[in-house]
Amino acid sequence: MSVPADITAPPRGGHALPAHIVGASAGGSPAARSRRRPRRGIVLGVAGAVVIAGALGAVQVTANLGYDDAASGFDDAYESTQSSFSALDGATAQLAETTEVANQLVAADAGTLTDPTAKETLNAAVAAAGETQSTAHGLLAAELPDAGEKPAFFWDLFGATEQLHAQTAHLEGLAEDADAESPAVGDADAAIDGAGMAYLGTAATAASAFEAAHLSARNDDVIALREAAGTLSLSTTLDTTSIDSFLALQDAANQVVASEQAELAEKGGPLLNARLEVEAFARSLAPGVLLEFDWNPIVNNAGFNGSMGGLTTWWWDEPDRAVIELSNSVAEQWPAERSRALVAHEVGHAISVKCEDMYDSSTQDSIEKWATAWAISMGFTDDANGVWAYGYPPQSYIDAAYGCR
Repeated sequence: MSVPADITAPPRGGHALPAHIVGASAGGSPAARSRRRPRRGIVLGVAGAVVIAGALGAVQVTANLGYDDAASGFDDAYESTQSSFSALDGATAQLAETTEVANQLVAADAGTLTDPTAKETLNAAVAAAGETQSTAHGLLAAELPDAGEKPAFFWDLFGATEQLHAQTAHLEGLAEDADAESPAVGDADAAIDGAGMAYLGTAATAASAFEAAHLSARNDDVIALREAAGTLSLSTTLDTTSIDSFLALQDAANQVVASEQAELAEKGGPLLNARLEVEAFARSLAPGVLLEFDWNPIVNNAGFNGSMGGLTTWWWDEPDRAVIELSNSVAEQWPAERSRALVAHEVGHAISVKCEDMYDSSTQDSIEKWATAWAISMGFTDDANGVWAYGYPPQSYIDAAYGCR
């Protein structure tokens, strides 16, 4: 190896030193060596920068991944909370609708047919539902948090991630509250529906007793009452349809009262009590047959000079019904046996709607013979039972009439 000119060759085993150390004048060698030192510093600086950049990159990646994971959890919680709120909102809307129908029912009820205790139960259910609705509305008023835009740098990402975790926990709490409240809202709705249907049921059930309390009402109005009660009894839930059915029943009941008052007004006067006794007697002979009565001075060309007249119109279709017209003389002679026998004859016509196949109804003679036979089968033997007017009926008719009750 050669030795530079400015370095004294050392002895074997010694050291070569620069000339300026041994007294040579300052020259190019020290400068040359000093130019090599900055290169090493640059390398170290670059290496440090690379290390720092790598560390920062790792932190950025970690921050990104943490944020993305938190954002995914937030999105799931947000969707779940929206679903829970939607279910609660739907249940609350249904409860509000049911409550409104219940209020309409109570407001429209005139108390003609419904039971007061059932009404109190319905009002209590509505009041309790109001508290449940208030709680549900408070939950639904909560504003769901917004995740916002994703930050770009790790120093913002870490803070945003923590915020997402907090918002996610808040959303999960809201969802739990909504999920817990939905069954309570459903129970409140069911309570109103059940109380409302029980309330309506009392009206449908009361129709029969109401009819019995207004026997003088016209047949058509009683039939309308029965049909309205039947329609209402088919209702299964408290809604506008069931309310309409209730109102129809209530209107029918009012019409029954009105028609009875009109009938009683027509029958008024000194013969009123006797007429009502005659009608009650006729009804007792034909249970299940809807009877309506008209009274006139002359019926079927009879009623003057002590004579009595009767005329019956009946319908073969459902329900079993008939209209019996009687002369005033029937009431005037009541309760004479001949008066009772004539009424029994007319009821024999009316009750034939229950026994259509027991006799020949193709001729007027056979129709009258049947009514006479039926009166005889009931034990009314006075000739006013039809024998005087139409002759004695065949024994076969009398035997058959025993089976018509």
